[in-house]
Amino acid sequence: MVDLLKTFREINAGDLKTYPIKSEVSAHGYLLIRNLVPFEDIVGLLNQITQIACSANWLLPGHDPIDRIANAEEVCGVSDPSFKHAYEQIFKLESFHALAHHPVLRHVMHMLAGPELLIHPKPIGRVIFPNCEQLVIHAHQDHQAIAGDTETFTAWMPLHDCPVELGPLQILEDSHQFGLQPCDLATGIISKETARGGDWVGGQINAGDVLIFHSLTVHAALPNISNQLRISMDCRFQNYKRAINPAELVFPGSSRSRSWESTYAGWQSDQLQYFWKKLPLQLKPSTAELANLAQTADSPEMRSRYARVLSQIESQMPGADLV
Repeated sequence: MVDLLKTFREINAGDLKTYPIKSEVSAHGYLLIRNLVPFEDIVGLLNQITQIACSANWLLPGHDPIDRIANAEEVCGVSDPSFKHAYEQIFKLESFHALAHHPVLRHVMHMLAGPELLIHPKPIGRVIFPNCEQLVIHAHQDHQAIAGDTETFTAWMPLHDCPVELGPLQILEDSHQFGLQPCDLATGIISKETARGGDWVGGQINAGDVLIFHSLTVHAALPNISNQLRISMDCRFQNYKRAINPAELVFPGSSRSRSWESTYAGWQSDQLQYFWKKLPLQLKPSTAELANLAQTADSPEMRSRYARVLSQIESQMPGADLV
């Protein structure tokens, strides 16, 4: 059984015109907006992802892929080569990136971040197998991974109805008010017992609902104790006049197969390709700082990572306005 939590602070999308969304998120660190994205604008992406999952043998044969009945013999996660291969197919979907730019999301994020809106170009897809302890998302703060400016916001969206047994997110209210909290430096995990904030809140989140929270808000996922894959998406937003970590714009990992060129290869439109290059971004660390870190970082792995980020930024954004 899943422990019952205090319910989310929430509004319906129809209340956005009169609701003080910015002050609410500022005060409590999050807000759940019900029925924000029309389901018909989500279901196409869900179908594409479930077809990829089916081809990867992640789904039990004999069932409609849209039902997402997991194949228990194929449990895998981000560290597995088979997962990485399938996830690259998901990441390359034009519809996957387009959802982050949906007009209703842009409207809400303008309300939070201001008119100078930057949509981070690398949304994250989450495909969570059921009943697998190693795939549980433990308590953490997004800023540990995103870096840049703390005034960055995440929009978490399940692509299907997500009752508590499928493992939706839960939020530690008011936790953004305590800055970066002590965590395991290797994993970013924060102990729920010592995390600072108010009450843990949660509940069912449906397709079309969007959970918005600050980059310093402590959050976690309930375990997926169903027999289905949980498929969701994280999108990040900020004001482009605030600093952004350049690693959010390129591919600093060791894989040579990940690139914007390979991502865009099958797209029908170029409208969203390299959209951030048109903005006067403030990168932190700057190219000068990246060059120094590529020589002085503590480990060979980090020196190599900084060098890759620097190389990709210099080739893709020559002459950018850096801080």
